[in-house]
Amino acid sequence: MADPGWPWPDPAAPAGGDGPPDLARAAARLLDSADGRRLLAHLRRLTLERALGPEAPEPVLRHLEGQRALVLSLEALAARGRSP
Repeated sequence: MADPGWPWPDPAAPAGGDGPPDLARAAARLLDSADGRRLLAHLRRLTLERALGPEAPEPVLRHLEGQRALVLSLEALAARGRSP
């Protein structure tokens, strides 16, 4: 559950729900292709595998966290599309 002081929705519960099942299946097909895996690996390197130093300003930290959330959302959507 999100912190009550946090003004945005809980990332575990997207505002629009899980989206249509066909969107999840499309994401799985796309990201499971050779090109999709290459793209996802690139996005992970740019976001999840990147560390900023202690001198990073708050806006930069927030921007990177937003990017990380997007990559994780894409991975979660594809995972839902892979499940029966």
